[in-house]
This record gives sequence, structure tokens and C-alpha cells, in this order.
Amino acid sequence: MNTEELHNRRVKLAPSILSADFARLGEQVSQLEKAGADRSHVDVMDGHFVPNISFGAAIVQSIRPVTRLPLEVHLMISDPDFFLEQFVEAGGDSFLVHWEGNNNLYRTIRRIKELEKPVGVVINPATPALVLKEILGEVNLVLVMTINPGFGGQRVLEMTVPKIRQVREMIEQVNPNCELELDGGIDPTTAPIGVVAGADVLVVGSTIFDHADGVAAGMKHLQVTIDQAGTS
Repeated sequence: MNTEELHNRRVKLAPSILSADFARLGEQVSQLEKAGADRSHVDVMDGHFVPNISFGAAIVQSIRPVTRLPLEVHLMISDPDFFLEQFVEAGGDSFLVHWEGNNNLYRTIRRIKELEKPVGVVINPATPALVLKEILGEVNLVLVMTINPGFGGQRVLEMTVPKIRQVREMIEQVNPNCELELDGGIDPTTAPIGVVAGADVLVVGSTIFDHADGVAAGMKHLQVTIDQAGTS
């Protein structure tokens, strides 16, 4: 992606509440909105699809009244179809489902569309970009995992950077309105790399929530590095 394209493109931030202080969850979600976040990323894990358990629809329902941010629900679970209605009723605004382990990805995507919600497909680090070929025209977003899903605080896997570029090229050819999102290890060092490779949206966690000066300062610091990537 050339410098002019970077300069003209606004990169969105989607903080993941998995890294929030759950004793202050509502407060921190409100801070994200005030600090300029574009959406809130909700990582749902069932302990089967990934080796961790996070939370369910009750958390989405609890934060829905305290923010106007869109709630992006990332379903890292074995049977996403079974839970879709629950998360819609709780206030989920869009849904991300994995290519891996889904018995019928097209059926899942169609079901989310029937619920009148935007849908994205997620691919893990070891999954090749070419699996997206048959489904790319059906989705609003592609999420490339830059770490192995399950836990926050990991470092970006360098092997994923060429794949980000490849997915960007596929999107431009097949579905230019589709967003490209990255998730995992995004910080002031890795964010510019992802942006230059073609990302439209960055999921961010500990780099914001663990910032010494608070959520707003973490957001501002990250945004500065992204803006610099577009002018360098």
C-alpha cells in the first residue's frame, strides 16, 4: 500500500474488552467511547474451540446500556449457530466467525445475514488466505489473527504479515467494501506494520487497558503511531 493510500485511509480501532479490568468494565467501556474508539471487540471463548473461557451473552447485555459503540462479537466457540440469537438479543451489533472448525460456514454466514447483522470471517495464523476465495464476496469483514487465538498479551507472528498483504489484494479484487481487521499483539510498534500491510481495523487490548496513564492515553499513543505510518 502506497503512502497516498495510507494518508487517505482512516484506520479504525476496536478495543477488546477481554483486556479490561472487569471490576470497572462499564467505566472502561465508557472511556473507550469518549477516547474515540470505533467499536468494542467482544471475545467469546468456550474452552473448546480455544483453550480459554471468557464470557457469554450476559456480558454483552450488561455493557449495552453504557455505550453507543457498536459491539463486535468474535465467536471463538465450537457451535456459533446455536448462540447467535442469544447475542443478538443481548445487543451484539456484528458477528465474526472462524473458518476453522465450522461445519458449514456458508450456512452460518447466511444465518447472521438473516438476523440483519454484519458478518465477518476469521482465519487463524496457520490458515492460508486462499480459503477465503469462495466466501469473500459474502462478508463485510475479514479478520486475520496475528496470534494464535485464546489469550491476550501475545506477540505478533511475523508469518502473518505477508498474508495480510495477500488478503488486502484479494479484497480489492473481489469485494472492495469489505474491511480487513487484525487481532493479536497490536501495539505502537506492530500497529504501523499492520496498517502498511493493508489493515482497516485494529483490535487492541493490553496496549490500551494496561497503559500507565489510563485508557484514553493508551488510545492516543496508539493513534499517533498509526498517523505517523500514514505520513512516513
